Amino acid sequence: MEKFYRDKCVFVTGAAGTVGSEIIQQLVSEENAQRVVAVDNNESELFFLAQKFRDFSNVEFHLADVRDEDKLTQKMSGADVVIHAAAYKHVVFCEESPDEAIKTNIVGLQNMISSACKNNVRWLAFTSTDKAVNPTSVMGTSKLMGERMITAASRDHDKLGIKMFSVRFGNILGSRGSVMPIFHQQIKEGKQITLTDKGMTRFVMTAEQSARLILSSIPVAKGGEVIVTKMPVIRISDLAEVMIEILAQQYGYLPTDIGIKVIGMKPGEKIYEELMSEQEVERSIDIGNYFAVLPTFKEGAMDSYSSGEARAIDRPYNSENADALSKTSLYEFLTDNRLLDDSSTGRYQPAERFYYVT
Repeated sequence: MEKFYRDKCVFVTGAAGTVGSEIIQQLVSEENAQRVVAVDNNESELFFLAQKFRDFSNVEFHLADVRDEDKLTQKMSGADVVIHAAAYKHVVFCEESPDEAIKTNIVGLQNMISSACKNNVRWLAFTSTDKAVNPTSVMGTSKLMGERMITAASRDHDKLGIKMFSVRFGNILGSRGSVMPIFHQQIKEGKQITLTDKGMTRFVMTAEQSARLILSSIPVAKGGEVIVTKMPVIRISDLAEVMIEILAQQYGYLPTDIGIKVIGMKPGEKIYEELMSEQEVERSIDIGNYFAVLPTFKEGAMDSYSSGEARAIDRPYNSENADALSKTSLYEFLTDNRLLDDSSTGRYQPAERFYYVT
């Protein structure tokens, strides 16, 4: 990836989100991209992001919505690389308002594809999720549809020379909407931690790791595939117990003062997460830091990766059949990545878990 972005303009949607903002950070400070165009429809967060990067002359910020194809086409002008990180991601809200999820996650992606073709970009990376594999929710279904749209568009627009592909990864620990800030606040207030199910497992990574993997996947993408990032697995019950062990005394409590209450799963939630289905195994290969799920209808897809860098795999990749981190390794992961700093960010952070259902 060395110097890959030095002479390129990169267009990033969802720039004010957890992953999008970290992508901006790495593009301007580490990759030294020639130009970065950051767009988001969240006015306040975009303003604060612009303030954070006010000393960088190679990044610009624009208020725009992926539902507006004309605006996207205008702002994408001159881009070489497009990273599409904007989406509705909260499972419950997408269940309650599936029409809104469709407008942003599906129609919005089609607008991105159309704008990329009009501007003759060279790479279009779509950020997907483990919830797209055998989806049980509207959000996961919309992401699976997005992956299929990208694969089909890669075939349909192959003559344009645009490499369109998806990057599928798991949970970003500590991100907004994730369970860690809730656990942190519950411990801070001396309340019970609310756990949905003791058997729940998840793929996890940090925002920094996810951004780095997205950026490093772009130079190796062939087009049409789903690139699956390799990630550690944790038990959510272990996460709760390790957080209690580390944080309770910081807030004046004994670890035994903080209990754990099982409250049941929310609509559309899974016990374990999948990054690759059984049906995808036979057309998937191991390429080092990633697996690549190859398109079924693109001729020569398997041959596009040289035999020296690709290895066959023999089982699906999910958090049930992968070894979970031990509590000791999880402790080190959390502390090494500074994921247990005070969760207070000026935003409202409840100490209760609730399921909004109208």
